[in-house]
Amino acid sequence: MPDWYEITVIELLTQSPLLTALAALVSLSAIFGAVLGYASIKFKIEGNPLVEQVDALLPQTQCGQCGFPGCKPYAESIINGDAINKCPPGGQGTIDAIANLLDVPAPSLDEEHGEESEVRTVAYIREDECIGCTKCIVACPVDAILGAAKLMHTVIADECTGCDLCVEPCPVDCIDMLPIASTMIDWHWQTPEPAESLLIASDRRGEVAA
Repeated sequence: MPDWYEITVIELLTQSPLLTALAALVSLSAIFGAVLGYASIKFKIEGNPLVEQVDALLPQTQCGQCGFPGCKPYAESIINGDAINKCPPGGQGTIDAIANLLDVPAPSLDEEHGEESEVRTVAYIREDECIGCTKCIVACPVDAILGAAKLMHTVIADECTGCDLCVEPCPVDCIDMLPIASTMIDWHWQTPEPAESLLIASDRRGEVAA
């Protein structure tokens, strides 16, 4: 590179404070970017795979009934020794699954945190009664409600987890929790009630043993 070019660049930077500041910012950005990139690799913290597995078993309602702000914090607390029976939306099935994963006894649901619902529900806003206060939007942990201030709100049914956290804040009580109809995807055979007595037919005609 010729000497006159170097002199010209130095003179240009000296005579133009704006270019000098810009060059300094670019240099600092490159240095800090390199340092942060190195630190992110050098000091990377791996997540606990058991936390991810427990979180995957939880219903992801983010309802807070367990006493935590969401399913992931509760999963982390379980791995740290917390009880596994604080999730009413997951019910006994979730408790059994977590117990099986962690190889611990499966307790019954802790009723202090609520009761297991037999039917899944989804929030429904009676739109003609909605005043657009946005309180339900703020309360929704999964952003399943669309709307704006002083405008009608509506629920994205496929995104709603049925946590019912939007019901209480509504000042006009225009939100209902409606049961979700079973489909071919989530339908399952109902377990028959146990018989009061078992009748066993003998191999001798006309005789029945109770």
